[in-house]
Amino acid sequence: MIEQLVAQIEARFAGLERQMSDPDVIGDRERYAETGRAYAELEPAARLAEEWRRAVDDEQGARELIDEGGDDADVRELLAAARERIAALDEEIRLAMVERDPNDEKNVIVEIRPGTGGEEAGLWAGDLYRMLTRYAEARGFTPEPISVGDGQYTFAVKGRGAYSVFKFEGGTHRVQRVPETESQGRIHTSTATVAVLPEAEDVDVALDPGALQVDVYRSSGPGGQSVNTTDSAVRITHRPTGIVVAMQDEKSQLQNRDKAMRVLRARLYERARAEQEAELSASRQAQVGTGERAEKIRTYNFPEKRVKDHRINLLVHNLDEVLEGSLDELTAALQDDEKRRRLEAQAVA
Repeated sequence: MIEQLVAQIEARFAGLERQMSDPDVIGDRERYAETGRAYAELEPAARLAEEWRRAVDDEQGARELIDEGGDDADVRELLAAARERIAALDEEIRLAMVERDPNDEKNVIVEIRPGTGGEEAGLWAGDLYRMLTRYAEARGFTPEPISVGDGQYTFAVKGRGAYSVFKFEGGTHRVQRVPETESQGRIHTSTATVAVLPEAEDVDVALDPGALQVDVYRSSGPGGQSVNTTDSAVRITHRPTGIVVAMQDEKSQLQNRDKAMRVLRARLYERARAEQEAELSASRQAQVGTGERAEKIRTYNFPEKRVKDHRINLLVHNLDEVLEGSLDELTAALQDDEKRRRLEAQAVA
């Protein structure tokens, strides 16, 4: 079965290589870009397939030497090493060919809200905002604030593959530390919730204008001279679902409306996706929960300088670096876990 898969990978990759040098494809910008994306996605699997062929050749060569009377320790070692590598490549190739989440290439909208813990929960939400925006920058993405204030943070992360990285941050993040306001030095436990929504395009969500109630009102809080003087704030209610999005950060009513519509589309898209793919537990509500301390995906323990991801039982001891946006180790482990779960699901199907 693995040999069949390797042959399919080789044939598909060779076909893409031919297309990449085909003048007709090169002359069609959209087709060339699509071919380039397919080539880049398949290239890791093609390299593994190439390595698998070499390992199989090594195994066959070692067996032939043994059959011809060359049975010595070095040949036996070569045979064992080749077989071990073939077994490892078998799993690596299958994982590389696991069907991807169709939303992985999308931009994302991230919503951070304080959970349990009062004022400390609001401060923790701000720390998570800083951590995630720094992580976005470190990965070459572009963070874009949409609505920031009162301990609540909504921002976009733009860049190809943003969702494939940030989807693992959705859930309740728990912190254990001594708040600055704590005079007795006692450790408090607080939470903040993070929702990660693939940003929907117009084609992803068809919105009937008649299903929307749009209200405008005067902004409140910091925001410059226009605050409390013009009806620039916008609140949009999607009547069929009851979803409400309000924006007031911009001075322009049009800009606030555009931002509110982006968030509304993302929430509606996530809602529809969750209904269609309930087995993936992808709904926004499933990500966020209630913000209670027991509902956690990750714990950040300040006294012990450690971070634990409860989904894969991974413990790291670089809390300071993680809070500065060094999340690659956690993301890589979670991506591997997702691939294995998808592989198991495909095997059952």
